[in-house]
Amino acid sequence: MTWLWGAIFAVAVALLALRLKALTIDGAIAAFVVGTVVFGAGGLPAALVLLAFFVPSSLLTRVGRARKRRALADADHTARTAWQVLANGGVAACCALGALYWRTPFEAAFAGAIAAASADTWATEIGTLSTRKPVSIATFRPVQTGMSGGVSTLGIAASVAGALCVAVVAWTLRVASLPAVLVGGFAGSLLDSLAGAILQARRWCPACGIECESIVHRCGTRTQQRGGIAWLQNDAVNFMATLCGALVAAAIAR
Repeated sequence: MTWLWGAIFAVAVALLALRLKALTIDGAIAAFVVGTVVFGAGGLPAALVLLAFFVPSSLLTRVGRARKRRALADADHTARTAWQVLANGGVAACCALGALYWRTPFEAAFAGAIAAASADTWATEIGTLSTRKPVSIATFRPVQTGMSGGVSTLGIAASVAGALCVAVVAWTLRVASLPAVLVGGFAGSLLDSLAGAILQARRWCPACGIECESIVHRCGTRTQQRGGIAWLQNDAVNFMATLCGALVAAAIAR
C-alpha cells in the first residue's frame, strides 16, 4: 500500500509540476519514477524531504527571470528535463532503497543528496541575481554570470541556505541529523563548483565573443570547445555533486 500511495502522490506532483511548466513531459515521467521510489521506500518523511528541495527550487527559478535571461550566457530553461531530474534525484532514490536494508547511513545519504541538489540550485538561482560579477572558484578570475564554477558571496550564502532548508526538514522528521545533512549538502555544492570550473566542458561563441556551455548558443551560432572534458556536461556534474553529498552525510552520520 505504501508503494501504491507513493505512485499516486508522485503522479499528483508530476502533473502539477507539468502544469506549472516546472518539468518537461519526459521530466515529469522521471519525477514520477523518483517520487514513487522515494515515497514507497521512505514513506511520507522521505517524500517531504524531497519536496523541501523541489518546491522552493521550482519557485526560485521564477524569481528575477527577466534579469537572469539578460545576464546569463546561455538561454535559461525553466522546465527540468528527465536528465536533470535524474541527475538531481537519482542518487537520492537509490539511497532511499538502500535505507530499507541499512537505515542510518542510507537515510543520511538520501537527505545529503537532496541537500546537495538544493544547495546547488539555490546558489544558481539566487547567485545569478548578484550585482557583482562571479569569479571562478578555481582561478578567482571573473567569469560570465551563470557559468559553471563561478561563485559569489551571495551564491555561497544561498548554497548554505538551500542545504539548511533540507537539513531542517530532515532533522525535524527524524530522517537524519541536521549537521550531517547540512555539511553533506554544502560539500556537494562545493564539488559542483570545482568540477564545473575544472572538468566540465566550456565553449566559446565566436559571434557574441563570450564563454558559454551550450553547443549552439542562444544567438544560433555553433560554439567552439575551449576547455574541460567534451562529454562532461552540467547534468553529469550535478550527479557527482549529489553523490558527494550522499557520501559525506553518510560518513558523518555513522
